[in-house]
Formats: sequence, C-alpha cells, structure tokens
Amino acid sequence: MAAKRLACELVTDARLQEMIAAEFSAPSGIADKAWPHLAISILAKLSMQHHLVISSIGSELLLRNIPAVLRAHVAGPEPQRVGNLMIDHRLERPEARERLRQMERETALLLKRRFGTGSRRMQSFDLVMNAEALAIEQMLDVLETAVRAKGLLDGGLLTPAAEAQIQFQVRLKLARYGIVPPDKLQARRTEFGHPSEEVFANLLDFYRIAWNYEPRSFPLQWDKDGNVQEAFTPDFYLPEFDLYIELTTMKQAHVTKKNRKIRLLRAIYPHVNIQVFYQKDVQDLVIKYGLPEQLAQ
Repeated sequence: MAAKRLACELVTDARLQEMIAAEFSAPSGIADKAWPHLAISILAKLSMQHHLVISSIGSELLLRNIPAVLRAHVAGPEPQRVGNLMIDHRLERPEARERLRQMERETALLLKRRFGTGSRRMQSFDLVMNAEALAIEQMLDVLETAVRAKGLLDGGLLTPAAEAQIQFQVRLKLARYGIVPPDKLQARRTEFGHPSEEVFANLLDFYRIAWNYEPRSFPLQWDKDGNVQEAFTPDFYLPEFDLYIELTTMKQAHVTKKNRKIRLLRAIYPHVNIQVFYQKDVQDLVIKYGLPEQLAQ
C-alpha cells in the first residue's frame, strides 16, 4: 500500500532473494555476510529506474549509510500480531503464538548471520509507528508526509555515475568471498601455490584484467654446456599491461634470495617489466578488503 501510495517500485525480501540468485552465482554458495553487498548491487540497479519501497529484514542496517532514504518501522502488540497470523494462515491461537515465536527466532538468526546483530534497535529507524494506536490509512498518511518532508521523491533517480561508483565498491567487498559479478570475467580453475595468489587472481577478475598464472620461467644461470641451473617463474603475467607480478609473503631469509633472483632477471632481461608485492603489500590488501588474516602469513 505504501508503494502504491508513493508510486514507487516494491522490493520485498523474497523478490530480492530471487534477483540475487538469478544475477549472482558462487560455486560454494553465497555467504550470509556477502548478502548485504549483493542486495546493495541489486537495489542500486533498480534505483536508476524507480524510486523504491523496500520491505526486507535488516533493510534499516543495509541502508544505514545512504542519506536519501527513510527508515520506517511498524510496531504492533503481540495479540495483534498473533491475530494476524491466525487470519493469514488459518491457525488456532496457540499455533499462531508458536508460529510468531518461530518467526522471531528466524529473524534474529538472519540478522545475526547477515549483519552481525541478532536484535533490532529502534535508534536505527527514522520513523517508528505504533499499529495499536494508528490505523493503516493513518500510518500511510504519516509515512507519506515524512517522505514528502524529506523530499525523497524530488531528487531524481540514482544517476549512472553514482550507480557505477556503488558497483565498484560492491566489487571490492565481494572480492573476499570469491563472488564474480556476471559482467566480469569468470574465475578459471587454477591450482595456486599460496592462498594469497588466489585472492590476487580474484581481484584481477573483478577489475576485468586478463592474467596468466606462472606462464613463463626465465633462465638466470647456466653451466658451461648451456644447461639452465637456475630460473625464476613470476606468479602472474598481465598481457594487457605486458607486466609480470610476483607476490612475496615468505620469511625475510627467503625474500632476500628471491630479491637476488629478481635483480638478476632485471639485469639479464631489461625489457621485462616486473612488479613485486611484498608481505606488507599483501597485508594491506588483507586489511583493505577484509580478507582472512592467514592469507598474509
């Protein structure tokens, strides 16, 4: 009724779930912690076409950092909620009361999994309405007045530039879960020597940067008969940039040995471009993208 009154597109929790499942895929499923980022991606796309009324568990947390929204909550006394369940599902009162308890437990669990909190705080909402004191039409009047007062329907739809920025931030956050948006390169099946290499490959995929893993070894030392005694194989090659990438997350003694090889490579093959990411660089990626700390070890 609110969506109809305000001439907005209605996005329910079920619809959001369907759109996420249709647009995103992950081989091992979608982590609950990734769900808010996927939801933001979907809502950003819809917001370029319509103003939205969103009815989804935890939407007040999902949109807490977005200014052009009104977070509204309808609170009802338990007898009224039990009565609604009796009518909607044709239940006896004891069954409806147990059903309500089950729904509350499921909601708390879902909030915990997705947002890290099992309870709702009224401070998270801009507007709280009491269904015991206000009829539906009265609540709609209050809601519409608040929306008009904030000018939420006057500011226009989300611009493509703003949507692109949101999607960029979403991709950064999804990197930690290995979820590749449908318009990006699909991650290939590659056996990596270290978890940090897989993380780096995921980030390259999100930026749609083509890469090859350990595509070439560079001979560094030969014996008197011309046989290769020592060689160096960089971790990645980025053909678009003609650039090799080496990730270094080992102990300092091993880093020193690897640095010697890289110096030799640069001396013997001055035309080869190579960039080295040291342990601190990898740790910075871990911190920035919220990746598991063991990846930096």
